[in-house]
Amino acid sequence: MRSKIVTADEAIALIQDGDTLASTGFVQTGFAEALLSALERRFIATGTPRNLTVFAAAGQGDGKDLGLNHLGHEGLLRRVVAGNWGRMPKVRSLALDNKIQAYNLPQGIIAQLFRDLAGGKPGAFSKVGLHTFVDPRYGGGRVNDITTKDIVEVVTVGGEDWLFYKVGKVNVAFIRGSTADTFGNITMEREALTLNNLAMAMAAKNSNGIVIAQVERIAERGSLPPRQVKVPGILVDCIVVAEPAQHMQTLRTQYNGAYAGEYRTPRPSQASSAIDERKIIARRAAFEVPPNGIINLGVGMPEGVASVASEEGILHLLTLSVESGLVGGIPSSGGDFGTGVNMDAVLDENQQFDFYDGGGLDMACLGMAECDAAGNVNVSRFGGRVNGAGGFINISQNARLVVFVGTFTGSGLKLSVENGTLRILEEGKQRKFPKQVEQITFNGQYAYDRGKPVYYVTERCVFRRVRRGLALIEVAPGIDVGRDILRHMDFEPIIGEYGMMDARIFNPEPMDLAAELLNLSLPERVTYDAERNILFLNFEGMYVRVAEDVKAIWDICEQRCRAAGERVGVVINYDRFRINEDMIDDYAEMDRYFLAHYFTKITRYATSAFMRAKLGEAFSKRNIAPHVFERREEAQAFLTAVGKGGGDAPDHPVV
Repeated sequence: MRSKIVTADEAIALIQDGDTLASTGFVQTGFAEALLSALERRFIATGTPRNLTVFAAAGQGDGKDLGLNHLGHEGLLRRVVAGNWGRMPKVRSLALDNKIQAYNLPQGIIAQLFRDLAGGKPGAFSKVGLHTFVDPRYGGGRVNDITTKDIVEVVTVGGEDWLFYKVGKVNVAFIRGSTADTFGNITMEREALTLNNLAMAMAAKNSNGIVIAQVERIAERGSLPPRQVKVPGILVDCIVVAEPAQHMQTLRTQYNGAYAGEYRTPRPSQASSAIDERKIIARRAAFEVPPNGIINLGVGMPEGVASVASEEGILHLLTLSVESGLVGGIPSSGGDFGTGVNMDAVLDENQQFDFYDGGGLDMACLGMAECDAAGNVNVSRFGGRVNGAGGFINISQNARLVVFVGTFTGSGLKLSVENGTLRILEEGKQRKFPKQVEQITFNGQYAYDRGKPVYYVTERCVFRRVRRGLALIEVAPGIDVGRDILRHMDFEPIIGEYGMMDARIFNPEPMDLAAELLNLSLPERVTYDAERNILFLNFEGMYVRVAEDVKAIWDICEQRCRAAGERVGVVINYDRFRINEDMIDDYAEMDRYFLAHYFTKITRYATSAFMRAKLGEAFSKRNIAPHVFERREEAQAFLTAVGKGGGDAPDHPVV
């Protein structure tokens, strides 16, 4: 048997005109630089191979010359299907000039299609991408005019719309590992990520294609621990040993053992940063994080939420994850984005997206380039640029809670924070709230129809997607709605009753977010007036996110009621109260329990007409008498009218 160890040029010589290439990598990590540069070198020297098709789940490159930018030559490519186009501007230019056929599909879908091809399946059924630009009714993910063929179909299964993504053949797979033995068994002990290497190798092999692996070093056959082998040698045709400069762990880091999980790093001390627009946004978004929740933070501004969580001492209450496959730990940023330290696990990329697509994320915090009146968000194509969606569609469409973050205007925004109030010194030149976004990467109506809470956080205000569109719900202190908000939007949002953004956001001191998230203030919120036999529940500004929040309320109320020794009347303040939709049934069940065992009547009040209507609707649907008033005095008067909280029969739910 001839040796599988060859030079990069010898391996690349096996690629033929018209082949389909699957390339590994995630942003600036884990791509096969030695193989991609050798492919470019051959094409420049010989003019072959020509008319290749490339599949790439994530962006791969430095955004200039490296990675997939090596393939940015007219004639080399015929078609590109990619999750992200921002990291390969040379290839993107070919697409925008109509020199190649070009598609932008969700990153997770492409990752999963490798696995589907390996398993002999014709494609993938998914709801990911419905009612976005990937949906064939909105463009089918086609990037330019010469791309006319649909590779996505709308199908009906069980009376519901699904998207069917067609799979193609893979003739060549570029994969990457750390060590290969002489038979081609490959380990990844020094790699930061495992990505889709195994699925891609299987896809190529089962398509009668070839697998070329870039590694750092060679070991004798049989010397590698079998449990460390990520790609077995039966799948590998060629092994190329790369020079260190072409096998960096990330484009910024030659090698960091912590990224490979060799050791855990001490948690860095987090110095408090100055209050600027990015920190204001990150602080407000941090109020939404669910304790003990699994969270994805997008690249850029969303990363600031992790810094705020560290400053507030709540990072240990969160499990951060990255679509590259990381679970837990501290994600890296900048040139090391996609890697991390102190992880709990590193999954293959397609497996991570299985988890995301199934609803595994409790919260996603993502950036927004522009947002329209319907609450649609665009991050994929704007201002003449095609960045691509990456994993944005998978993540935003399936997380239980989505928080979009971004400055209200872009390109030149200047502001100051003085004495806890916000002042806009110079407005940005870019308007980020058009009547209609250029491309729908996230569909606000589809999210609302599925009961997903969606918030849009800027430095000066907060919006929420409600039934009729985008509604203003909070304004920063010092901001004038007409002058600072409406004047810089191309549409008027829904404006009813709105509150002020929490004052703590605009002060340099820590916000005591741990007490907020862990309900440590609950004992102070629940008080018993023995003289009138009334239990007062002050839930103003409270956010019930998860089942643990309901249990905390349940426990403290039961403790107070047992101490009272008799049935009590209850008055609840619901001003600025919020509850996740999937917690309403748990909350209603708690009400039923207390009405059956401890309460005589429950009266509720909220100064917000919207909240009164929302509470009334939620309780009525669950056969619980709402009794929601506008003022505390009205709520107490109602309670007094039925016997000062003690005389009437229990207000059991209607059955």
